[in-house]
Amino acid sequence: MLLRYKKTYEKIAMGLLSYMPGDKSVKKLQELIATYETDENWLLYLWKKEEDLIGLIGLEMGEDEYTLQHISVNPSFRGEGVGKEMVAKVQALFPDKNCLTTETTNAFIKKCTMKEEGAD
Repeated sequence: MLLRYKKTYEKIAMGLLSYMPGDKSVKKLQELIATYETDENWLLYLWKKEEDLIGLIGLEMGEDEYTLQHISVNPSFRGEGVGKEMVAKVQALFPDKNCLTTETTNAFIKKCTMKEEGAD
């Protein structure tokens, strides 16, 4: 289930963001969370499976598109399709917007697309 970020999820969100490539310093993670909390164009969602928050997906909203800025899944749950499911839920939330990626998130989206194409 996709849940909109709220302040009570801050430590969990920072932990999940730390699984992403790049600078994992506490200061950088706090700055990133602050951006999601203060900039109305940045949306952060967490993925809940049973009672645990196991993933997150972060978006920067534009007029006709959104950019997938962050996607992260707890390593214990990787390979179960959680990331792909989060992407599908976000696409369902914003069906009229195009999904753009960053250098970091592009590889994941390509991997999802290749699996879909290979399933035909």
